[in-house]
Amino acid sequence: SSPNSTKVPPPLFKRVVIMLIDAFREDFVFGPNGKRFMPYTRHVVERGSSHSFIAKARPPTVTMPRIKALTTGSIPGFIDVVMNLNSPALLEDNLIWQAKNSGKRIIFYGDDTWVRLFPKHFMESDGTTSFFVSDYTEVDNNVTRHLDSTLKRDDWDMLILHYLGLDHIGHISGPHSSLIGPKLLEMDDVIKKIHGSLISQESEGTLPNLLVLCGDHGMSETGSHGGSSEPETSTPLILFSPAFQKKVGLEQPAVVEQVDLAPTLALALALPISQNSVGRLIPAVFEEASLREQLRFLHINGHQLGSLLKDSNPNFHKGSSWGLGALLIGMSFWFGGYQRPFGHKFGSLTFCPQVPLGCLLTWTEGPVDFSEDGYEQFRVAEKAHGNWMKLYMEGNTSEVLSNMGKKLLKQYLEALQAMSAALSKQLGKYDMYSMIVGMSLILQLWSQRGNHSQLEGATSKGAQQSKEEKSVLFKALTLTGTSLMRSKDTSVAACPFLQPLLLKVLVLLLLAMPEALSGAACVDVPVASAFLSLPFYLLCLLGSSIHVLVCTSAEASCYFCSLPWLLAFTAILFSSALLCSLVAMAARYVPVPGNPQPKTSSGWTLSELDVLLLTGTVGHTLSLSASSFVEEEHQTWYFLLNTLCLAIFQDVCRKYFRERRRLGDEEEEGPLLPSAAEEEASQATFSPAAELGVSVGSEKWLALATPILTLACCRLLRSLNQTGVQWAHLPDLSHWLNSGDHKVVLSLLAVLSLLLIFLLVQRRCSLVSKIALALGLLGVYSYRAAVGNVLFPWQHSGRSISNPKAITHGLESIGTGEARFVYVFVLGILFTGVKDLLRSQMMSSVVEGRRLKSRGLWEVYSGVVLLVALLFRAHNLPTLACCLLIQTLMAQFIWKKLHYDAAQTTIMHYWFGQAFFYFQGNSNNIATVDISVGFVGLESYVEAPAVFLTAFSTYAGPLLWACHLVCYLSSERNSERAAVSLGHGSYCFALLRSIPAVFYVVLVTALRYHLFIWSVFSPKLLYEAMHTLVTAAVCLFFTFMDQDRTRRP
Repeated sequence: SSPNSTKVPPPLFKRVVIMLIDAFREDFVFGPNGKRFMPYTRHVVERGSSHSFIAKARPPTVTMPRIKALTTGSIPGFIDVVMNLNSPALLEDNLIWQAKNSGKRIIFYGDDTWVRLFPKHFMESDGTTSFFVSDYTEVDNNVTRHLDSTLKRDDWDMLILHYLGLDHIGHISGPHSSLIGPKLLEMDDVIKKIHGSLISQESEGTLPNLLVLCGDHGMSETGSHGGSSEPETSTPLILFSPAFQKKVGLEQPAVVEQVDLAPTLALALALPISQNSVGRLIPAVFEEASLREQLRFLHINGHQLGSLLKDSNPNFHKGSSWGLGALLIGMSFWFGGYQRPFGHKFGSLTFCPQVPLGCLLTWTEGPVDFSEDGYEQFRVAEKAHGNWMKLYMEGNTSEVLSNMGKKLLKQYLEALQAMSAALSKQLGKYDMYSMIVGMSLILQLWSQRGNHSQLEGATSKGAQQSKEEKSVLFKALTLTGTSLMRSKDTSVAACPFLQPLLLKVLVLLLLAMPEALSGAACVDVPVASAFLSLPFYLLCLLGSSIHVLVCTSAEASCYFCSLPWLLAFTAILFSSALLCSLVAMAARYVPVPGNPQPKTSSGWTLSELDVLLLTGTVGHTLSLSASSFVEEEHQTWYFLLNTLCLAIFQDVCRKYFRERRRLGDEEEEGPLLPSAAEEEASQATFSPAAELGVSVGSEKWLALATPILTLACCRLLRSLNQTGVQWAHLPDLSHWLNSGDHKVVLSLLAVLSLLLIFLLVQRRCSLVSKIALALGLLGVYSYRAAVGNVLFPWQHSGRSISNPKAITHGLESIGTGEARFVYVFVLGILFTGVKDLLRSQMMSSVVEGRRLKSRGLWEVYSGVVLLVALLFRAHNLPTLACCLLIQTLMAQFIWKKLHYDAAQTTIMHYWFGQAFFYFQGNSNNIATVDISVGFVGLESYVEAPAVFLTAFSTYAGPLLWACHLVCYLSSERNSERAAVSLGHGSYCFALLRSIPAVFYVVLVTALRYHLFIWSVFSPKLLYEAMHTLVTAAVCLFFTFMDQDRTRRP
């Protein structure tokens, strides 16, 4: 590459103002309401000196990755969704660094993400927090208050403004809220002020100024973002400058990539293009420049893309070019493009008449496809460009030369487009060594789910052995699979022999699954003996050797090479020990001559229901390999839940109409839940039958009605929130209820739901907790009334978030008192429950300890329900009520009466929890995460509670069913049997989460170059990681409740 390939021409603009409006959808300007809400901007777009585009953002459509794309021109990795919460400094070559390095003075006001990404880059800055979504007024006023003084100053070259108010309104009430219009009018006034100031400061003989109006991402129909839907990825990009020609009407905006802005601004300001930029120049910005300068700009961009393309593919075929002679005449320019050779690719020619023969003649030799990556197109254009420049410098001013220059311009643009598209597809590289090591750790940890210990007790008559399960919890390491999948890292080829091992371990997990779900649910793992075995030391030596070899031979270090050596060596020791334990466990399943029966923990048989549960679980796991099934995963769970209800209905019919079991046999089997009489004798509290007043004769019909009622509830909940991708845009009941015309209906529905919640939950609480629960639910309704979702009976028109106070001051103070009122009762109920649980561990009486434990568990569950009721939006309160109703009916009339074991009950709870995750309106799209719940009761952004509340609300469905499972299994009258049931439930619950998590980590690694890896599979991977952490917390609670410290007299 010659120095002339990177030398930047003089700048086209003197000053640049970049105004970025967060969550700025393209239809806010170009749509039918554009003239109404942004009249000045729309007027300049239609009649002024401007260029308008629709910039396409790549997923993930969240702020920090989009800022990186705008400033570097590269495509960030999906892990930046996690890093968005605490953005580190950007070390990659970027536009801001190049501007500062060239001496330009930069001022920034707005989202403090910029300050964290570019520390010490700004001459002056004032950052505002971007996560407190209840504030959509002050967050923008803090930016606008600097404008009047800053625009009058002449000591800056680049001004960057990032407005957050529009994004916050979207999170609160969606893109069709009555708050959107006033906010767009406010932004339009700011644009008018900046544009007018820039025009007034221009003088004759100076370079013009440039105003760039853009958005980092769009906004979905629910007001969120993060996914890949059209409203989320389509943002307006408008350039205002007197250097552009005036428009004569509204033209259809051209579509460009968001990354195209970085190289365009760089060359317009005479800055080098960022090294990793995959964007291409926007030709309209340079159309007023001379043809020679336009070709020069395109050549610089092409040279940068070509260098990046070669660096990203070391084996890229470059071919060779050499001139032939006057007799070989090409027709490429004659026909306006390249001619593909026939048969084998012998070559291609470019030639133009009326120019000396050979001046524009090129021949490309070798197996080259001009359409491949665009690189060969660029080489041909570059060669022709050199010949064109030779004629130009000789003074040739013919019209033919001008036409050739225009065709060459088109040729460059086609090459840039092809190279940019190729780089966008293949630039994401992966640290395979670190990913494989992470996968091996995850797989080995998951495979050791059933480590149990033997508790031996001696009596005066003899020795007895009892077994109690203990679950080994290593959930947090699932994040390894996510954190190691980093794009644009140097690929490291290592450990190829580990791939078959990973698959074998996964197969072993699936083969051991029926045994784990049996009554014994016991898999003995010899962890201690592994540390004393010779293979352990050999594996440690082998792993250390491979690690040293890879990290010293690669051009760039992997993720594990960045760790301290002590930590890396500890990981190798741990992995080797786990692998030895796994091999020893697998060896017990291999028949040995003379001992044909391999050692197993216990025998097991499968019923029809077991086959359904196993088939459904494995089938769902396998369905994750298809992108369509990942996008519409809720349909899988809805189908499985409906099938489960029909299977339960069949079991109920068998029990009451075919088998006709005798009452004595039922009592002999010992149901998990005590009967009403037994409860009164033992002072147990978990007995819905007595509290509901159900007669013995009606139990049969209620048992028959329970699966049907469950199906009816599930069908209604499906219509409440449309989710997924294909049908998410369709109207649902939640949209109908949240419209202003149906606020009375929503209020009545909320009241009925809260009353049902109280009736279903309070029956097993103490008197103090009942009063706290009632006051807390009243506070929930008061909070929803305060923010304008529902009405009090004495209100004729509810206080809406569109009232003047809300528009002027935001929502940061509305409803805060009511929410904190509820928090007091949530903490009070949780404290009471935890106190009873701790007291139950110290009681000397078994009966009294069991009673306190049962009541304490239910009070903790009641506190969780109250917190969920506060965080759920008003239209989702029926979802919570239906969840509690189904739990009550299933516990009394199905799980108890049909004597399902702990494993079957655990799988049913897991299935219901997964279905209710989607009933809430969630999906595998990041855009459906409701981050506004993270600020309920807060007046400012506090990271820890905001993250906790958001995660808790998102996974409320699975958490409620997991907590109910603990309450149900702990209610067993026999404390030893309750401990065994909890152990079985913990094992099964962890295994149910482990199988899809492990499978998906391996799957994403295999599909890392899939077309939908960033838009479909990566968001699901983040959900899997977070769900695994939630499951870890649940299993820890299982383990705590499994510790039976009751002292017997």
